[in-house]
Amino acid sequence: METPDSTSDHTPAADYDIERIRADFPILGRLVHGFPLVYLDSAASSQKPYSVIQAVDAYYSEIHANVHRGAHELSIRATEAYEGAREVVADHIGAAPAEVIFVRGTTEAINLVAWTWGAAHVAEGDEILLTKMEHHSNMVPWQILAGRAGAVVKYVDVRPDGSLVMEDYDRLLSDRTCLVAVTHVSNTLGVVNPVAEIARKAREAGAVCLVDGAQAAPHMQVDVQAIGCDFYAFSGHKMLAPTGIGALWGRRELLEHMPPWQGGGEMISEVRLDGFTAAPLPHKLEAGTPNIAGAVGFAEAIRYLQRIGLERIHAWERDLTAYALDSLGAVEGLEIYGPKEDRVGVISFRYADIHAHDLATILDQKGVAIRAGHHCNQPLMNHLGVDATARASLYLYNTRSEIDALVDALGLAAKLFGVA
Repeated sequence: METPDSTSDHTPAADYDIERIRADFPILGRLVHGFPLVYLDSAASSQKPYSVIQAVDAYYSEIHANVHRGAHELSIRATEAYEGAREVVADHIGAAPAEVIFVRGTTEAINLVAWTWGAAHVAEGDEILLTKMEHHSNMVPWQILAGRAGAVVKYVDVRPDGSLVMEDYDRLLSDRTCLVAVTHVSNTLGVVNPVAEIARKAREAGAVCLVDGAQAAPHMQVDVQAIGCDFYAFSGHKMLAPTGIGALWGRRELLEHMPPWQGGGEMISEVRLDGFTAAPLPHKLEAGTPNIAGAVGFAEAIRYLQRIGLERIHAWERDLTAYALDSLGAVEGLEIYGPKEDRVGVISFRYADIHAHDLATILDQKGVAIRAGHHCNQPLMNHLGVDATARASLYLYNTRSEIDALVDALGLAAKLFGVA
């Protein structure tokens, strides 16, 4: 277990109006089992501010129609809203709109790359390099691809503190490596990986690099050009947007040569009896009617984050994470997984011999919502020697008093299970 010195001094981020921010989220005002909701499960899915809810409502109430093919007013306005959302997402990560593919989320984005770029470029004897901390969504698609192509999957080791063994990465990376896929931020350990260094070394070895940004994009400014990766995938619902919307960014030269992975409407410029001609980017990779309302909500979520300021959000979360690590670290019998530094507020822990599922159930009775289980990280759990952990994940709307409520609820669990 590693936790910061519990006597360290933490100063809350200045100029951060937490009460005003919390007032923007209607669900935070509700009671659960008679207690004020303490929502500490944002790594699974964040809550939504009024502005996002209203943006989606306004779309359906005022301009809903199918996009791209209509000549009437509503279709034109819906198309403008949808493509305008793409521009917002692209600008947010330092990309061109044509390089941003709307998908259901990170999982679909990674599968898209595996079934298009991967199917065309991964061959027998090639090596795919992952890490032991990857979410199943950034592991299983590559295992499937490797099985079909006759490739080999190798894994970079993880230290006891949760950091990657970069010496292991250097050792495993070779001229046989065709793809490196790595999470930007671990959804279990909260560790922030050195993705720019990983991408640079992959490029020098002649490999393509994909970064899973599901847990990074909600908490930090992402610049795909600065990272230097080839693909970056992230989900809207973890960063205040509706469910069912996300984005895949890819280098244009790679996207241009990726075949469509689904056929149907939207993704064609011409269809003949003897074949078809695919539409230009990004539409050739977006078959069928898209999640227009989701894209509109995604854009508003990004605008909301930008209005507050990602640097200010990061400062608030950094202080809150340090406070949470200190507070939980002071609970006797509680073990925290992950590093002290270079992390976000995703905190996995075990408490005495109480199973994580039992712990989450007890905390829920006090209105405290956490996640319990393997977090789609079974290989990592096996590596850590546990079957499950409890996970409290923090976001821009959480407070120190909610951390205190978590610790108080742990006291109830201790009484019920007789923890000394």
